[in-house]
Amino acid sequence: MSTTPATLRMVEVSGAEALWLVEGSSLGRLVFVQRELTVVRPARHVWEYGRLVVRTPVQAAAVPTTATYQVDEVRAVSGTGWTVTVTGPADVVTDAHEAAHYRRTLAGWTHGPHDTILRIHPQTVTGFRLARGTEG
Repeated sequence: MSTTPATLRMVEVSGAEALWLVEGSSLGRLVFVQRELTVVRPARHVWEYGRLVVRTPVQAAAVPTTATYQVDEVRAVSGTGWTVTVTGPADVVTDAHEAAHYRRTLAGWTHGPHDTILRIHPQTVTGFRLARGTEG
């Protein structure tokens, strides 16, 4: 009797589950286009009131009107885990008290002009579980 090898596969999850995965994590990557180049920056985030609040080492002037945020948790040994991408309009948090709150609660890598707090209003949310399955 032969056994079939396990294969890696991506299984799409619902938008609600994808948002639940994002809410349960705190580290991701902000992705945007600047001067015709794709920029990827590490970021910390929190999900609040239906919006993603992100602290990232990017100049506020560089934040586009639409941004993409990617979060994942992948186990290197097994290749299993999940990945979620959120895209939508982005705006910089300019209220000094609100920005100070997020700087206290979200660890950052830089301070000063390259330390930006922004809010992404999700319009598109896609998520996948990275699973092992058997062919057959």
